[in-house]
Amino acid sequence: MNGYGERADASAGATGGPPLASALTEATDLALLRAHVAGDRDAFTELFQRHRDRLWAVALRTMGDREEAADALQDAMLSAHRAASRFRGDSAVTTWLHRIVVNACLDRIRRRQAHRTVPLPDGSRTDSGPSTGGVEPAAPAHDHDTVLVVRDALAALPVEQRAALVLVDVQGYPVAEVARMLGVAEGTVKSRCARGRARLAVLLGHLRPTVAAPAERRPVATGDVPAVTSGNPRPPEGVGSGSGRSRRDANQEDT
Repeated sequence: MNGYGERADASAGATGGPPLASALTEATDLALLRAHVAGDRDAFTELFQRHRDRLWAVALRTMGDREEAADALQDAMLSAHRAASRFRGDSAVTTWLHRIVVNACLDRIRRRQAHRTVPLPDGSRTDSGPSTGGVEPAAPAHDHDTVLVVRDALAALPVEQRAALVLVDVQGYPVAEVARMLGVAEGTVKSRCARGRARLAVLLGHLRPTVAAPAERRPVATGDVPAVTSGNPRPPEGVGSGSGRSRRDANQEDT
């Protein structure tokens, strides 16, 4: 039996042929992790390639900078590679990997807080290095300052609140899954998100557009006819008041 729970195919030979490659791609995440622990040199690479895009997205949105995210992801994968034998199996392998990536990002955030810098927009880099994930579009020029202000506000949050907000509000992971990623209770995730949103509301309150009070409605005059306000209604033409009729009757008697 090989490390994937299948009988080894002798025709594949010692160098590993198509049957072994097929076993890698068809193996479960847990089988790949166990094969890696057993000494398979290709198993962990297959596991990483399978989940690379989502892990990269978490690192990028948590760090807010492509270089920092790439370094954090590399640190995380080295940690996972070394700690695979300690995986207890009490959660999914993907949840375990996400937890390691988030922790690596948080470690970097804590280390750079004393010397915080403003990152460039994600899509503005023109270096031709190897791509780790999809291309992130740059913010439009008129939104550039707002993007930097929002990123700076996120960086000002306590790291635990920032991680919870990125995973729940930005990445859209369910609270229960985020709780497993961070190794905390669901109520803790909700509390961190609530406190983080409250802090952001204060930090970013100046970005809210101000709504002017509605102007007082004024009557509009048309031509030479005076405007009539709602508080001084004009009586219908041809219909006079009772006092008016009395005055006309009195005039007629005088004549």
